[in-house]
Amino acid sequence: MTLVSSPTSKLDANLAVALDALLTEQSVTRAAERLHTSPAAMSRTLARLRRVLQDPLLVRAGQAMVPTPRAVELRDEAAAVVRGLEALLTPSGGIDPAVLRRTFTVQTSDLVGAALAPGVLDLARRHAPGVALRVLAEEWEAGPAVREGRIDLEVGAIDHVDPETRVEELVTLRMAAGVRAGHPLTEGTLTPARLAAAEHVAVSRRGRFTGPLDTALAELGLGRRVGVALPGHLAAMALAAAGDVVCLVPTALPGEPPSPLGDAARALGLRLLDIPLPLPPLTIGMAWHPRHTTDGAHQWLRGAVRRVLRPARRD
Repeated sequence: MTLVSSPTSKLDANLAVALDALLTEQSVTRAAERLHTSPAAMSRTLARLRRVLQDPLLVRAGQAMVPTPRAVELRDEAAAVVRGLEALLTPSGGIDPAVLRRTFTVQTSDLVGAALAPGVLDLARRHAPGVALRVLAEEWEAGPAVREGRIDLEVGAIDHVDPETRVEELVTLRMAAGVRAGHPLTEGTLTPARLAAAEHVAVSRRGRFTGPLDTALAELGLGRRVGVALPGHLAAMALAAAGDVVCLVPTALPGEPPSPLGDAARALGLRLLDIPLPLPPLTIGMAWHPRHTTDGAHQWLRGAVRRVLRPARRD
Protein backbone atom coordinates (compact mmCIF):
# COMPACT_ATOMS: atom_id res chain seq x y z
CA MET A 1 0.00 0.00 0.00
CA THR A 2 1.25 3.47 -0.84
CA LEU A 3 0.27 6.95 0.21
CA VAL A 4 -0.19 8.08 -3.40
CA SER A 5 -3.12 7.09 -5.56
CA SER A 6 -1.34 6.98 -8.92
CA PRO A 7 2.22 7.04 -10.31
CA THR A 8 1.80 10.70 -11.28
CA SER A 9 0.57 11.85 -7.84
CA LYS A 10 3.19 13.47 -5.69
CA LEU A 11 3.11 13.78 -1.91
CA ASP A 12 5.73 16.04 -0.33
CA ALA A 13 7.11 15.66 3.18
CA ASN A 14 4.94 18.43 4.60
CA LEU A 15 1.81 16.70 3.32
CA ALA A 16 2.93 13.44 4.90
CA VAL A 17 3.37 15.18 8.26
CA ALA A 18 -0.03 16.87 7.90
CA LEU A 19 -1.69 13.58 6.97
CA ASP A 20 -0.24 11.90 10.05
CA ALA A 21 -1.45 14.74 12.30
CA LEU A 22 -4.95 14.74 10.79
CA LEU A 23 -5.39 10.98 11.01
CA THR A 24 -4.04 10.89 14.57
CA GLU A 25 -6.04 13.83 15.92
CA GLN A 26 -9.15 13.34 13.71
CA SER A 27 -9.66 17.08 14.08
CA VAL A 28 -8.56 19.96 11.87
CA THR A 29 -8.23 22.25 14.89
CA ARG A 30 -6.15 19.84 16.97
CA ALA A 31 -3.98 18.90 14.00
CA ALA A 32 -3.35 22.62 13.41
CA GLU A 33 -2.34 23.07 17.06
CA ARG A 34 -0.04 20.07 16.86
CA LEU A 35 1.74 21.49 13.80
CA HIS A 36 1.66 25.10 15.04
CA THR A 37 -0.40 26.37 12.13
CA SER A 38 -3.87 27.86 11.69
CA PRO A 39 -7.09 25.85 11.31
CA ALA A 40 -7.67 27.60 7.96
CA ALA A 41 -4.28 26.49 6.66
CA MET A 42 -4.89 22.96 7.91
CA SER A 43 -8.30 22.91 6.19
CA ARG A 44 -6.61 23.84 2.91
CA THR A 45 -4.06 21.07 3.44
CA LEU A 46 -6.84 18.57 4.10
CA ALA A 47 -8.53 19.64 0.87
CA ARG A 48 -5.26 19.10 -1.00
CA LEU A 49 -4.82 15.68 0.56
CA ARG A 50 -8.35 14.76 -0.48
CA ARG A 51 -7.55 15.67 -4.06
CA VAL A 52 -4.24 13.79 -4.08
CA LEU A 53 -5.62 10.66 -2.44
CA GLN A 54 -9.05 10.88 -4.07
CA ASP A 55 -10.75 10.16 -0.76
CA PRO A 56 -12.56 12.36 1.83
CA LEU A 57 -10.25 10.97 4.58
CA LEU A 58 -12.23 12.61 7.43
CA VAL A 59 -15.98 13.08 7.40
CA ARG A 60 -18.23 14.74 9.94
CA ALA A 61 -20.32 12.58 12.30
CA GLY A 62 -22.28 14.88 14.57
CA GLN A 63 -19.81 17.14 16.37
CA ALA A 64 -16.80 14.93 15.59
CA MET A 65 -14.92 13.83 12.50
CA VAL A 66 -14.36 10.16 11.74
CA PRO A 67 -11.89 8.53 9.34
CA THR A 68 -12.97 6.79 6.17
CA PRO A 69 -11.91 3.17 5.61
CA ARG A 70 -9.14 4.45 3.33
CA ALA A 71 -7.90 6.78 6.09
CA VAL A 72 -7.84 3.91 8.57
CA GLU A 73 -5.71 1.92 6.12
CA LEU A 74 -3.30 4.83 5.71
CA ARG A 75 -2.93 5.78 9.39
CA ASP A 76 -0.12 3.41 10.35
CA GLU A 77 1.74 3.95 7.08
CA ALA A 78 1.55 7.73 7.48
CA ALA A 79 2.91 7.47 11.01
CA ALA A 80 5.76 5.24 9.79
CA VAL A 81 6.67 7.74 7.07
CA VAL A 82 6.82 10.58 9.60
CA ARG A 83 8.92 8.50 12.00
CA GLY A 84 11.32 7.83 9.16
CA LEU A 85 11.54 11.54 8.38
CA GLU A 86 12.16 12.33 12.05
CA ALA A 87 14.93 9.74 12.25
CA LEU A 88 16.47 11.03 9.02
CA LEU A 89 16.46 14.69 10.05
CA THR A 90 17.28 14.32 13.77
CA PRO A 91 21.01 14.61 14.40
CA SER A 92 22.52 12.16 16.82
CA GLY A 93 24.66 13.32 19.65
CA GLY A 94 24.55 14.16 23.31
CA ILE A 95 23.17 17.10 25.21
CA ASP A 96 24.62 19.10 28.07
CA PRO A 97 22.38 18.28 31.06
CA ALA A 98 23.38 21.53 32.76
CA VAL A 99 21.57 23.57 30.09
CA LEU A 100 18.65 21.16 29.58
CA ARG A 101 15.23 22.72 30.16
CA ARG A 102 12.55 20.05 29.97
CA THR A 103 9.54 18.70 31.84
CA PHE A 104 9.27 14.94 31.43
CA THR A 105 6.01 13.04 31.87
CA VAL A 106 6.30 9.50 33.21
CA GLN A 107 3.43 7.09 33.71
CA THR A 108 3.89 4.49 36.42
CA SER A 109 2.39 2.89 39.52
CA ASP A 110 2.37 4.59 42.91
CA LEU A 111 5.10 2.31 44.25
CA VAL A 112 7.45 2.76 41.30
CA GLY A 113 6.74 6.50 41.29
CA ALA A 114 7.60 6.74 44.99
CA ALA A 115 10.93 5.04 44.31
CA LEU A 116 11.65 6.83 41.05
CA ALA A 117 10.85 10.46 41.83
CA PRO A 118 13.37 11.03 44.66
CA GLY A 119 16.20 9.43 42.73
CA VAL A 120 15.53 11.22 39.45
CA LEU A 121 15.08 14.56 41.21
CA ASP A 122 18.35 14.05 43.09
CA LEU A 123 20.16 13.43 39.80
CA ALA A 124 18.43 16.45 38.26
CA ARG A 125 19.49 18.75 41.12
CA ARG A 126 23.10 17.69 40.71
CA HIS A 127 23.37 17.41 36.94
CA ALA A 128 20.30 18.86 35.20
CA PRO A 129 18.69 21.56 37.36
CA GLY A 130 16.36 22.62 34.54
CA VAL A 131 14.59 19.24 34.49
CA ALA A 132 11.17 18.75 36.08
CA LEU A 133 9.30 15.48 36.45
CA ARG A 134 5.55 14.93 36.07
CA VAL A 135 4.40 11.50 37.31
CA LEU A 136 1.00 10.27 36.14
CA ALA A 137 -1.00 7.36 37.50
CA GLU A 138 -1.32 4.29 35.30
CA GLU A 139 -4.01 4.42 32.65
CA TRP A 140 -5.97 1.52 31.21
CA GLU A 141 -4.09 1.78 27.90
CA ALA A 142 -0.50 2.99 28.10
CA GLY A 143 0.32 2.10 24.49
CA PRO A 144 -1.64 4.95 22.88
CA ALA A 145 -0.31 7.42 25.44
CA VAL A 146 3.26 6.54 24.47
CA ARG A 147 2.48 6.53 20.77
CA GLU A 148 0.60 9.84 20.83
CA GLY A 149 3.26 11.64 22.88
CA ARG A 150 1.08 12.23 25.95
CA ILE A 151 3.78 10.60 28.07
CA ASP A 152 7.54 10.44 27.54
CA LEU A 153 8.09 7.15 29.31
CA GLU A 154 6.13 4.30 30.82
CA VAL A 155 7.88 2.57 33.72
CA GLY A 156 6.68 -0.62 35.36
CA ALA A 157 5.57 -4.11 34.40
CA ILE A 158 5.17 -3.58 30.65
CA ASP A 159 2.23 -5.77 29.66
CA HIS A 160 1.59 -4.27 26.23
CA VAL A 161 3.90 -4.19 23.25
CA ASP A 162 2.87 -2.15 20.23
CA PRO A 163 4.96 -3.04 17.19
CA GLU A 164 6.90 0.21 17.28
CA THR A 165 7.31 0.55 21.06
CA ARG A 166 10.85 0.29 22.43
CA VAL A 167 11.06 -1.64 25.70
CA GLU A 168 14.08 -2.02 27.96
CA GLU A 169 14.07 -4.32 30.98
CA LEU A 170 15.56 -2.70 34.06
CA VAL A 171 15.34 -5.13 36.98
CA THR A 172 13.73 -8.43 37.90
CA LEU A 173 12.22 -8.76 41.37
CA ARG A 174 10.38 -11.33 43.45
CA MET A 175 7.32 -10.92 45.64
CA ALA A 176 7.59 -11.12 49.43
CA ALA A 177 4.91 -11.09 52.12
CA GLY A 178 4.86 -7.76 53.94
CA VAL A 179 3.56 -7.72 57.51
CA ARG A 180 3.84 -5.44 60.52
CA ALA A 181 6.39 -6.14 63.23
CA GLY A 182 4.78 -8.51 65.70
CA HIS A 183 2.42 -10.10 63.16
CA PRO A 184 1.80 -13.78 64.01
CA LEU A 185 3.46 -14.85 60.74
CA THR A 186 6.78 -13.44 61.95
CA GLU A 187 6.94 -16.22 64.55
CA GLY A 188 7.90 -19.71 63.48
CA THR A 189 8.17 -21.15 59.99
CA LEU A 190 6.03 -19.60 57.30
CA THR A 191 4.21 -22.41 55.50
CA PRO A 192 1.75 -22.17 52.61
CA ALA A 193 -1.05 -23.17 54.98
CA ARG A 194 -0.21 -20.44 57.49
CA LEU A 195 0.11 -17.87 54.71
CA ALA A 196 -3.28 -18.89 53.27
CA ALA A 197 -4.94 -18.69 56.69
CA ALA A 198 -3.91 -15.06 57.21
CA GLU A 199 -6.01 -12.12 56.04
CA HIS A 200 -4.70 -10.46 52.89
CA VAL A 201 -5.00 -7.19 50.99
CA ALA A 202 -4.87 -7.36 47.19
CA VAL A 203 -3.49 -4.70 44.88
CA SER A 204 -5.27 -4.25 41.56
CA ARG A 205 -6.16 -1.21 39.47
CA ARG A 206 -9.16 -3.17 38.24
CA GLY A 207 -10.31 -4.27 41.69
CA ARG A 208 -9.39 -7.93 41.25
CA PHE A 209 -9.14 -10.08 44.38
CA THR A 210 -7.01 -12.84 42.88
CA GLY A 211 -3.57 -13.15 41.34
CA PRO A 212 -0.53 -15.43 40.96
CA LEU A 213 -0.43 -16.17 44.71
CA ASP A 214 -3.94 -17.62 44.56
CA THR A 215 -2.93 -19.81 41.61
CA ALA A 216 0.06 -21.18 43.52
CA LEU A 217 -2.04 -21.82 46.65
CA ALA A 218 -4.79 -23.52 44.63
CA GLU A 219 -2.27 -26.07 43.33
CA LEU A 220 -1.90 -27.17 46.96
CA GLY A 221 -5.64 -27.17 47.55
CA LEU A 222 -5.43 -23.93 49.55
CA GLY A 223 -7.19 -20.60 49.27
CA ARG A 224 -6.63 -17.27 50.98
CA ARG A 225 -9.10 -14.69 52.24
CA VAL A 226 -8.71 -11.22 50.74
CA GLY A 227 -10.56 -8.66 52.82
CA VAL A 228 -9.99 -5.68 50.53
CA ALA A 229 -8.60 -4.85 47.10
CA LEU A 230 -6.80 -1.52 46.75
CA PRO A 231 -5.59 0.23 43.58
CA GLY A 232 -2.02 0.87 44.77
CA HIS A 233 0.80 -0.75 46.72
CA LEU A 234 1.41 2.22 49.01
CA ALA A 235 -2.13 2.08 50.42
CA ALA A 236 -1.84 -1.70 50.84
CA MET A 237 1.45 -1.31 52.71
CA ALA A 238 -0.02 1.33 54.99
CA LEU A 239 -2.92 -1.01 55.78
CA ALA A 240 -0.53 -3.88 56.53
CA ALA A 241 1.57 -1.64 58.77
CA ALA A 242 -1.52 -0.75 60.80
CA GLY A 243 -3.03 -4.20 61.29
CA ASP A 244 -2.78 -7.93 60.88
CA VAL A 245 -3.11 -8.16 57.12
CA VAL A 246 -0.58 -9.39 54.57
CA CYS A 247 0.40 -7.43 51.46
CA LEU A 248 2.72 -8.41 48.64
CA VAL A 249 5.87 -6.34 48.24
CA PRO A 250 8.34 -6.48 45.34
CA THR A 251 11.85 -7.04 46.60
CA ALA A 252 15.27 -7.92 45.22
CA LEU A 253 16.19 -11.43 44.17
CA PRO A 254 18.49 -13.33 46.56
CA GLY A 255 22.06 -12.05 46.31
CA GLU A 256 21.05 -8.83 44.55
CA PRO A 257 21.38 -5.32 46.06
CA PRO A 258 18.23 -3.97 47.77
CA SER A 259 15.69 -2.52 45.37
CA PRO A 260 14.42 1.04 45.86
CA LEU A 261 10.92 -0.39 45.39
CA GLY A 262 11.28 -1.76 48.90
CA ASP A 263 12.06 1.64 50.43
CA ALA A 264 8.41 2.37 51.24
CA ALA A 265 7.98 -0.97 53.00
CA ARG A 266 11.10 -0.39 55.03
CA ALA A 267 9.99 3.15 55.93
CA LEU A 268 6.69 1.75 57.23
CA GLY A 269 8.54 -0.81 59.33
CA LEU A 270 7.17 -3.82 57.47
CA ARG A 271 8.83 -7.19 57.80
CA LEU A 272 9.36 -8.91 54.46
CA LEU A 273 8.91 -12.67 54.62
CA ASP A 274 9.97 -15.15 51.95
CA ILE A 275 6.92 -16.77 50.36
CA PRO A 276 7.31 -20.58 50.36
CA LEU A 277 5.71 -20.93 46.92
CA PRO A 278 6.99 -20.66 43.34
CA LEU A 279 5.66 -17.29 42.16
CA PRO A 280 6.49 -15.72 38.79
CA PRO A 281 9.12 -12.96 38.96
CA LEU A 282 8.21 -9.33 38.38
CA THR A 283 10.17 -7.55 35.65
CA ILE A 284 10.24 -3.76 35.75
CA GLY A 285 11.02 -2.07 32.46
CA MET A 286 10.55 1.18 30.60
CA ALA A 287 8.80 1.79 27.29
CA TRP A 288 9.05 4.74 24.93
CA HIS A 289 8.26 5.70 21.36
CA PRO A 290 11.13 5.31 18.89
CA ARG A 291 10.92 8.99 17.94
CA HIS A 292 12.63 9.67 21.28
CA THR A 293 15.41 7.09 20.92
CA THR A 294 18.11 9.47 19.65
CA ASP A 295 16.83 12.59 21.43
CA GLY A 296 19.57 13.72 23.81
CA ALA A 297 17.15 14.95 26.48
CA HIS A 298 15.20 11.70 26.44
CA GLN A 299 18.44 9.74 26.61
CA TRP A 300 19.27 11.64 29.82
CA LEU A 301 15.86 10.69 31.26
CA ARG A 302 16.29 7.01 30.42
CA GLY A 303 19.78 7.03 31.89
CA ALA A 304 18.46 8.58 35.10
CA VAL A 305 15.74 5.93 35.38
CA ARG A 306 18.31 3.19 34.88
CA ARG A 307 20.55 4.58 37.62
CA VAL A 308 17.67 4.79 40.07
CA LEU A 309 15.95 1.45 39.46
CA ARG A 310 19.05 -0.66 38.84
CA PRO A 311 20.51 -0.68 42.35
CA ALA A 312 24.04 -1.54 41.22
CA ARG A 313 24.07 1.69 39.19
CA ARG A 314 22.75 4.04 41.84
CA ASP A 315 24.99 6.89 43.02
